[in-house]
Amino acid sequence: MPRKHASAVWSGGLKNGHGSISTETGVLRDAPYGFKSRFEDGPGTNPEELLGAAHAGCFSMALALGLEQAGLTATHIETKATVTLDKDGDGFAITGVHLVCSAKVSGTDAATFDKIAQQTKDGCPVSKAIRAPITLDASLIN
Repeated sequence: MPRKHASAVWSGGLKNGHGSISTETGVLRDAPYGFKSRFEDGPGTNPEELLGAAHAGCFSMALALGLEQAGLTATHIETKATVTLDKDGDGFAITGVHLVCSAKVSGTDAATFDKIAQQTKDGCPVSKAIRAPITLDASLIN
């Protein structure tokens, strides 16, 4: 199976330091990140945002597969992942991920769609990698 990698470089302390994140594909190349982009409203990206992007992308692809296996095809799937980072003792922890998905799928009803979406939430590879609770709101667009 394929193995993918990304890298991060950090210089300095937590609050005054700065870093950059890069991906194997080059989609992110030295993308800046730091304390302000993670805990305030500063420029750059942060690990939670990237985890959310990975989870939203994984879920959308896995949902397409689940629908396909049920003989259905989505013409549009859009997923937003909100990752919650909370104080945990002396540090921080990702305490949850909330997925919001809407999809346009002909030939199905909301109950069937929701069943497939809920199975996908538990079965997508990124969901399996996250220990924090993951919630989902899925809606079928008519």
